[in-house]
Amino acid sequence: MDLKTLIDKKNETAKWIIDEITHICRDMPKRSPGSEGEKIATEYMEQVCKDCGCEYTKVESFKENPGSFFGWLYFTLTFALVSIVLFFFVPIVSVVLIVLGLTLSVLQFGLYKKVVDRFFPEKTGHNLTAVKSCTGEVKRRIFFNGHSDAAWEWPVNYALGGVGFETHALIGFGGAFYYLAISIIYVCKYGVGAAVINTADPLFKAGLVGLVFVPFLIGLYFLWNKHRIVDGANDNLTGCYMGIALLKALKDEGVELENTEVGVIITGSEEAGLRGAMAWGEAHKGEYQDVPTFIVSYDTIHDPKQLMVNYRNLNGTMKTDKDINDLFYEAAQELGIFCKKGWVPPLGGATDDAAFHKAGFRSGGVTGLNHKLENYYHTRRDTYDNLNENGIADCYAVTVKTLEMFDNGAKQ
Repeated sequence: MDLKTLIDKKNETAKWIIDEITHICRDMPKRSPGSEGEKIATEYMEQVCKDCGCEYTKVESFKENPGSFFGWLYFTLTFALVSIVLFFFVPIVSVVLIVLGLTLSVLQFGLYKKVVDRFFPEKTGHNLTAVKSCTGEVKRRIFFNGHSDAAWEWPVNYALGGVGFETHALIGFGGAFYYLAISIIYVCKYGVGAAVINTADPLFKAGLVGLVFVPFLIGLYFLWNKHRIVDGANDNLTGCYMGIALLKALKDEGVELENTEVGVIITGSEEAGLRGAMAWGEAHKGEYQDVPTFIVSYDTIHDPKQLMVNYRNLNGTMKTDKDINDLFYEAAQELGIFCKKGWVPPLGGATDDAAFHKAGFRSGGVTGLNHKLENYYHTRRDTYDNLNENGIADCYAVTVKTLEMFDNGAKQ
């Protein structure tokens, strides 16, 4: 199948995407994870998918505890601050508390495990699956994914930018490692049962110097503002509409694929730790295994100079599907559109791609932002008037080419 006519209309399609995103941001409630706004937007996109020719659509609910994704900070930071006090009296307990807090941060944020979820209120999130059938025997299937929810604002990133945000976080956690180090040194020097440190001891003085970290640790309690939800125009309505716009273009041009099913997966609560994609993977375990099935997952499609396929995800700890990533990258090369190879680095978090891959689905990830934090990332600047038409148009064109190449048998 030749889809050049769709690619040639990429700028027209980008304008339609921007209009749709504007409508959702301006006319619908805020879309925090597990909120009514997330549900309304998901149901709206379901209707758009129906209008764009999907014979099958279904919105599924799932239970989650969205406050846990940043809520782990309350545990880790409290352990760290208490350990600073205990360093001067019972250093061995200080060691235990810091190790416990850092372990929690690795599990809950580093690996997206559900360690402290039970301590936060339960809410209901929503996912959408929509599929456009082919005219003949199904021989392959491709889904395009984005997440419908929007993030809680990061006040420090809004006020100081990415450098300030990352510096603040690194200094705060550096303080935890500092006290872990001097606590271990003290225990090794004076024994596990050591109690009060002699004020003349250099380690005691080191403990006093370390108090400079306390304000940074306290500041991390306010890393996120749960009372302000950003519009999430770039992150990630742009990702949602890559697949939806493709469906619309196929219908508008009267294109029917003979052997390729095309679908859209809109996940909720990605900003709560990929909870929607995790729930989708659990709900559909064992499905879509009849033919080669790819999931292309998008997140924050903005800067055309930052379009990137991510070969590793989940803070850099997980490889994703090479064939899918190669397919998207090669599609970009065919069109002469800038695209680079990269990864979601350590401390960069994760995208839904990681949850799909972990659930056993063949999934690749595409982003369109600098992983060094942009000033609109998770701030009130992520608005519909801060969308990049060229970035959206280019990514859409590559998406169409990816479908064309997939339909013609590439990477299967």
